[in-house]
Amino acid sequence: MITNHVKVKLREGKAVAGTWLNLGDPIAAEAIAALGFDWLVVDTEHSPIGLDAMAHMFQAIGRFPTAPMARIPWNSEEHIKRVLDAGAWGFVAPNVRSRAEAELVVAAAKYPPNGVRSLGIGRHHLSFKTDPATYYQRANDEIVVVLQIEHIDGVRKIDDILSVPGVDACYIGPNDLCASMGLAPSLEPSHREFEDAIQTTKRSALKHGVAPGIHCATVETLNRRVADGWRFMGILGDVRFMTAAAKVARDAIGVE
Repeated sequence: MITNHVKVKLREGKAVAGTWLNLGDPIAAEAIAALGFDWLVVDTEHSPIGLDAMAHMFQAIGRFPTAPMARIPWNSEEHIKRVLDAGAWGFVAPNVRSRAEAELVVAAAKYPPNGVRSLGIGRHHLSFKTDPATYYQRANDEIVVVLQIEHIDGVRKIDDILSVPGVDACYIGPNDLCASMGLAPSLEPSHREFEDAIQTTKRSALKHGVAPGIHCATVETLNRRVADGWRFMGILGDVRFMTAAAKVARDAIGVE
């Protein structure tokens, strides 16, 4: 069975970097996977991507040494079970605000006796290039559980949330966190209150052995955050990369 390199790097205190997939297209996912990101998250929360399309995207990503992951639409046992059975090597749980919610997420990600995930047919073992029996034995150690912190209520309860055993990383969503604080949403916030909130989250994560992560809009910000101790790093997404490059080309064309 393949070892999840993202889990290994996080355990070793190393940083990992990836981006988000919103297009819902396996060919686009394959092209981005070939670039060498550590992980790619298929966003089923804010994109019209169903389970079939997601599974095909995982198949395309699986051709390369990149971890296929997903952001689930909401934090429920059903959503977590289905993305993992489709072949995800981990998942992002959105907008976690309480210890109870964190406990639910972790339990749903683990097979008994560590959790409540049910055993069933899927392509989970194929994604890790192994057989079902081996997958059932090792999955608890290989799946990456990421809790997204994107509301000030989550920051206020961050020690309760990140002290739950089985959480591998947390991930700041800057836009929603700003909005929840009454600040102008931004992927590059300059608000002092925002910086205080994310530093509080980072300190708690490091205290509890959880990799702190954050979504970034620029490479410069990502590199600065890594130098400051952040480890689960994301930058933009396929739609933003595509449209930004297209805009540069369109603006340079000398046709009115």
